[in-house]
Amino acid sequence: MTTTLTGKNQITLPAALAQQYGLKAGTRIEWLPGAEPGEFRGRIVPEPATVAAGLRGAGRKHLRPGSHPLTRLLAERASEDSERKAAL
Repeated sequence: MTTTLTGKNQITLPAALAQQYGLKAGTRIEWLPGAEPGEFRGRIVPEPATVAAGLRGAGRKHLRPGSHPLTRLLAERASEDSERKAAL
């Protein structure tokens, strides 16, 4: 498969590759140097939502038993608000 670089530094990805990797309009590709001179490779950049979904719940193993992060956060904010009001 051969493609041509346009005057605006754009290329058209062959349809066979797009179908093989499930690429569609808006898919981001990161270009990286290859192992040989004059060679490069493309890496599909995952969608931010996909990355976030993979991290969901990852920090739970670090919680202390019986603690709840939201309750602690709300208490910290209330304390900061009290300190700001006292400074006025």
